[in-house]
Amino acid sequence: MTRDEYNQAVDDYSDRLFRFVLKSIKDTHKAEDIVQDSYEKLWKNVDNVNAGKVKSYLFTTAYHTMIDRIRKEKNSVFTEEISMPEQGRENSYSDLSEILKEAVDRLPEIQRMVLLLRDYEGYNYKEIGELTKLSEAQVKVYIYRARVFLKKYIGSIEAVA
Repeated sequence: MTRDEYNQAVDDYSDRLFRFVLKSIKDTHKAEDIVQDSYEKLWKNVDNVNAGKVKSYLFTTAYHTMIDRIRKEKNSVFTEEISMPEQGRENSYSDLSEILKEAVDRLPEIQRMVLLLRDYEGYNYKEIGELTKLSEAQVKVYIYRARVFLKKYIGSIEAVA
């Protein structure tokens, strides 16, 4: 990878990488640090990274750096059980995107990350498995569980309106 290819990677992926990390950890400063660390690791390994695979390398590096930080801070929640609301949301909200954001925030960390990689970043199941070191079947299960949770959390669209 050349210096120009590295600079192009910064231009092409830094915003998406930042949004991915920020949606997962909800802290702007930590997200900036993780993105910076990811690009630093890329720079240190610039000779070993293929320019065609730089996106995957960056997202994998950011994901693992984020997981390491979460574990160090002991804020990680990998439980499979979450208290589900009895019925859909109260009528106090009228903005569906706000309700969806709140629902995604309540997902367990691993489910949130695979869902964001799939639905927000557009990765396929195989790519997500490679990024997260999960099998393709595990990725599908986590995404399915996340979507079931979101559906139950949001309830019917009539309850939202």
